[in-house]
Amino acid sequence: MSTAAGDTRPACAGASARLRTKLLLLEPEFRGATHHMWRSDGLLPRYRTYLRTMHAVVRASVPLMALALDRARGRAAQGDPLAAPLAVYLEEHIREESGHDAWLLEDLLAAGGAPEDALGPQPSPLVASLVGSQYYWIEHHHPVALLGYIAVLEGYAPAPGLTGRIARLTGLPAAALRTVREHSVLDTEHLDELYALLDRLPLRRDQEAAVAVSALHSLDALTRLFVRLGRSAPTPSPRGAGPVLPMGVTP
Repeated sequence: MSTAAGDTRPACAGASARLRTKLLLLEPEFRGATHHMWRSDGLLPRYRTYLRTMHAVVRASVPLMALALDRARGRAAQGDPLAAPLAVYLEEHIREESGHDAWLLEDLLAAGGAPEDALGPQPSPLVASLVGSQYYWIEHHHPVALLGYIAVLEGYAPAPGLTGRIARLTGLPAAALRTVREHSVLDTEHLDELYALLDRLPLRRDQEAAVAVSALHSLDALTRLFVRLGRSAPTPSPRGAGPVLPMGVTP
């Protein structure tokens, strides 16, 4: 990986490893929030709320990437060395993520809800904070910042046993659990692709920082969103507390 002049970071420490190290600082709080959110009592109505909330997040994924792709193409034409490989990645990832918002609506219908429950209400300020920050950074800084957001959504995927736990505790059919089930498999592959890209990109120090700021903000905002979803649960573990069960999920 090439670096800015005067950057003395060792070449063996890739951007992906440094990003993972930073995210570890926020993981205990996130894991605590999701562990409480997926507790057994009252899980069925909370799961429906989860589907509605995550639809508000996921329906922005392709539009966000499309905006970043457009801005990356513009920068490529101006000679930005990050822009062309970033655009190639975004083109492919848009294809991979297209239609996932529809999965959530189908899950909601199978879980006893209605699509208008997700489509009608104004998304909460927490959703706007999570998603809206990316629009700002794409437009007013650099589209590479979106990689931090994607790293969080892909990196904190459903735990492998979560689908079975939800089905067992709620009695919901498989048709209501597609998003959780599919993302427990897909996101691991997608995260590997993203981290490989980060290690290939000729990131300057400030550009790598933009990715990290985006990722840290995203994980913090997602944690606050999940705390709200599990609002009747006890307060999650404080940042830096010991490990909790890996129950975190994000489509």
